[in-house]
Amino acid sequence: EGGGVGRIRASLGEDGAHLSTGESAGTSLCFPHLCLCLCLSGVHVLQRMYGCEWDDETNESLSGFYQYGYDGEDFISFNLTEEAWVAARREAEVTKRRWEKHEGVKEHWKTYLTHRCISWVQEYVAYRQSSLVRTELPPSVSLLQKEPSSPVTCMATGFYPGATLSWRRGEEELHEEVEPGEILPNPDGTFQMSAALDLSSVPPEDWSSYKCVFQLSGGQEVPTSLDRKRIRTNWGKTGGGGDDGEKNGLVLLWEQRLLLFSS
Repeated sequence: EGGGVGRIRASLGEDGAHLSTGESAGTSLCFPHLCLCLCLSGVHVLQRMYGCEWDDETNESLSGFYQYGYDGEDFISFNLTEEAWVAARREAEVTKRRWEKHEGVKEHWKTYLTHRCISWVQEYVAYRQSSLVRTELPPSVSLLQKEPSSPVTCMATGFYPGATLSWRRGEEELHEEVEPGEILPNPDGTFQMSAALDLSSVPPEDWSSYKCVFQLSGGQEVPTSLDRKRIRTNWGKTGGGGDDGEKNGLVLLWEQRLLLFSS
C-alpha cells in the first residue's frame, strides 16, 4: 500500500531499495544484492543492523552480525560462524529459501563482515585515536562544597577520555562513602567528572588522611589532599585567598558544572 511503502522507503535511506510483486508471500522489497519477501499492507517498520568485532591486539576478526527486524521483531539473520541464514519467524522462510539459492548473497556478507567491515572499524578508530589518547593538558582538580554539612566534591576538568577519579583514605580506595558523577563534555572538547565524599561521620582531625586521586589511563596519579583551606565554598571566601578573581572563578565553575552549587 502507498502509506506502508512510503514509510519503509523513508526508513531505508539510500540503500537503493525498490518494490516488486511476485510469489505467494506478496510484495518483495529488493536491494542491490537481495530481496525480502514481505506482506506489505498499512504502515510497517523494517530495521537492518550489521556490524563486526575486531581484536586490535591480534588484528583478527572475532565476530560479525547481519540481521533484519520487521515490526519490532527479529525477522532473519546471517550466522557468520555457520555461514547460514536463520529465519526467526515463519514468514521469513520464503526469504530464507530465496537467499539460499544465491550463493553470491552469502559470500557478499561473509566478505563484508570479515574484511570490509573490519577496515571501516580500523579507519574510524584511527580517526578518533588522536583525541582518545591525548594527555598533553594537565587536568584542573578542585575541591568544592555547597554547605558546611554537604559532601565535599572533587571536580576534575580539562582532560581527555580514559581517566579515573577516586577518593582514598590512606591508600585504601573508598566506595560506600563516595557518590561518583557522570563524565561530561566541556565546550573545548575536553571532559569533566566529579566524585562526592560524605564526611558526615568523619571528625575534622581525620580529614588529612583523605585524598582525591585523578589518574589518566596508564599515567601518573594526581593526588589532592583533603584540606579545608583548599575547599571552594558558597558561603565564604576560598581558603588560602578568596580575592575577587578567585570568587569570579567560582561563579564560572558554578555555571559550567551544571549548577552543582545551586540551592
